[in-house]
Amino acid sequence: MKKIAVIIGSLRKDAFNRKMANALIALAPASLSLEIVEIGNLPFYNEDLEDDPPKSWIEFRDRIRMFDGVLFVSPEYNRSVPAVLKNAIDVGSRPYGKSVWNGKPGAIMTLSLGAIGGFGANHHLRQSLVFLNVPTMQQPEAYIGNAASLFDESGNLANASIKNFVTSYIDAFAAWVEINTANGK
Repeated sequence: MKKIAVIIGSLRKDAFNRKMANALIALAPASLSLEIVEIGNLPFYNEDLEDDPPKSWIEFRDRIRMFDGVLFVSPEYNRSVPAVLKNAIDVGSRPYGKSVWNGKPGAIMTLSLGAIGGFGANHHLRQSLVFLNVPTMQQPEAYIGNAASLFDESGNLANASIKNFVTSYIDAFAAWVEINTANGK
């Protein structure tokens, strides 16, 4: 079983992205064990702090190292990734040459209230992941719009169509992880 870190780009308690992360966890095949890794307590990255890094940075880096892959579930803020998500990426990528992201297979799902489903955030995040050597799943792409209509009152996926898509997405990610972790990768 492959352990997958789920990083949510929204800090809001009832965020649609958190609901989607929970749906992905529930629908994941037996070959994956998904776990949400919280990022809201990470101080902004500042290289001056590397001589005596904050405890939360050390704990975050150590925790991400334990995972075989990473799944990002994020909203779009101003056509890009939320600052809290970019900060987590930066904290994990340092100090130079010791990135916790290196070689971990990844995937991105973006959700938004609007119709284009976080396309800008998805692609900005992909640019960072290329530099960090995170082989990122290309297909299926997941830009999910109209997020307010996706969940019922209990936070569950509201219809079979979206549930089928999310299931096919997490199944494709499981295959991606298997391919990209074979032979000790």
